[in-house]
Amino acid sequence: MDLYDVMRTTAAVRDFTDDPLPDDVLHTILDNARFAPSGGNRQGTQIVVVRDSVTRERLVEITAPGARRYHAQRAAGETPWSAFTPSAVTEEQVAQTAVPASVTDPIRAAPVVLVVCVDLRAVAALDQHLDRVGIVGGASVYPLVWNILLAARNEGFGGTITTMAIAEEPALKQLLGIPEPYAVAAVVPLGKPVKQLTRLTRAAVEDLTHLEHWDGGPLRA
Repeated sequence: MDLYDVMRTTAAVRDFTDDPLPDDVLHTILDNARFAPSGGNRQGTQIVVVRDSVTRERLVEITAPGARRYHAQRAAGETPWSAFTPSAVTEEQVAQTAVPASVTDPIRAAPVVLVVCVDLRAVAALDQHLDRVGIVGGASVYPLVWNILLAARNEGFGGTITTMAIAEEPALKQLLGIPEPYAVAAVVPLGKPVKQLTRLTRAAVEDLTHLEHWDGGPLRA
């Protein structure tokens, strides 16, 4: 596929067919995705490849608390899990919120689930002393995660970046034997899409650019 076609059609895939994702195809996906950049080219990422159904069921259980809070806050009109705006949702509201099947079904149905981890010793978190949630460290792992989805799209497969399980990271690390000082960055179900989208909707360049200054006009073609 043309590079721009891949970029414009790599959707979040949550519905999978029963087709397998063979090890050789998965190896091809990861063999190409590994060329993603990382801070200082330290390449501190590791990936746990999960196929076992029992492990997946435990992964679903670990995913539930974070997903329940996410959807309780979303139902209340909040930005879920915001690190900027405090939530007014009560613990009772969270407890009464059901976890949608769209959260758990991909973990069960995808032929493979990738758990992407990053070695915190290899991450340059230049924003660690700022009075806000850290963002910069993700630059050393999320380009790889996105490359995985791009490569999967090129091979006729798809997936989505999920982070719900990370709210319960200690349980997730215990399940998979992930050692310190690794952090979990994403849980990515991968498989053959039931439907492959060919057109995505995103903000226009004019809506996300500022020339020279925040108050500057947008970049136009």
